[in-house]
Amino acid sequence: MVNSHQTKGNIFDDLGIDPAEAEVLKIKAALMNSIIAYIEREKITQQEAADVMAVDRARISDVCRGNIAKFTIDMLLAMNVRADLHPITIAA
Repeated sequence: MVNSHQTKGNIFDDLGIDPAEAEVLKIKAALMNSIIAYIEREKITQQEAADVMAVDRARISDVCRGNIAKFTIDMLLAMNVRADLHPITIAA
């Protein structure tokens, strides 16, 4: 017999993580995805991205490997801004 599970549309919600922590993880994931998309779109190396974002290449590698726990929202946001990326829209 096959068990089915209806998703809530987000892995963090589906895992039963505290709603506040789930929101933090969603924001971090969005910021990390923005960096990964930038690297792919611009066809640049991790070192070139690191230079633009003023971080070590190892930090870019962590982003690309999805090591979400190694980053704060502040750090990921700063990296995005240094690359002139603005993935989050703030409501007025």
